Amino acid sequence: MRQAPVTPNGDLIRWIELPGAEPARLHLHGLGASSPVYSAAAAAHPLLTGRRSLLLDLLGFGISDRPADFPYTLESHADAVATALTAAGVVGAEVIAHSLGGAVAVLLAARHPRLVSKLVLVDSVLDPAPTVPAAGSTGITEYTEEEFLAEGWHRTAERVGPTWWATMRLAGPVALHRTAVHRARGTTPPLREQLAALTVPRTYLHPEADGAPAGAAELTATGTTVRAVPDCGHTIMFDNPEGFALAVSEALNGS
Repeated sequence: MRQAPVTPNGDLIRWIELPGAEPARLHLHGLGASSPVYSAAAAAHPLLTGRRSLLLDLLGFGISDRPADFPYTLESHADAVATALTAAGVVGAEVIAHSLGGAVAVLLAARHPRLVSKLVLVDSVLDPAPTVPAAGSTGITEYTEEEFLAEGWHRTAERVGPTWWATMRLAGPVALHRTAVHRARGTTPPLREQLAALTVPRTYLHPEADGAPAGAAELTATGTTVRAVPDCGHTIMFDNPEGFALAVSEALNGS
């Protein structure tokens, strides 16, 4: 396990690192997840091995520290990841980012361009959350921070089910709530605008069964390749690991 301080107080981001050739690959997880859990099988797949790979947990999640005084905005997450990558000597990383991690990855590329050379967004968050939570959502943003710490944390455990909770329970409650709230609010400028302005190669993977993602035509028109992966839901890397590895490999290798 590797680690680097990313705040003035010395709070640590941690990651599992697999040795290999440069440029490095960075894996970023979704809300309440953990990269060593969600990305290990993909990073070890024969189509994706051979590269230095960092399976990194965002501050507040997984094996990283959980400070209560961190803002947990999407921008602050991106800047903290940038600090960790710089400490690790990473430049021009190929970033593979799932769900919420995709929003962080877009901001990482926009705010710290030297750190990112390619971007693979895996059914990622690009828009503010709807006012009424969608089916299958965590419901975290329905609570104030005080309510979430008092009772929402326990109700969320019941709502998300045992698989998601297996990693969500590792998150700091403050980190989980603030991150969910800022994800719902979106960014200024909007993430889609920041993604469109990037010059690095970028691919958006989505479950085939869901149909094309919102704004797919605009994504394609502004340089993002949109690709469907069959036989999967939102957690593509779990549901169809072979299809996921193939899609990521082709995205990174320009196929």
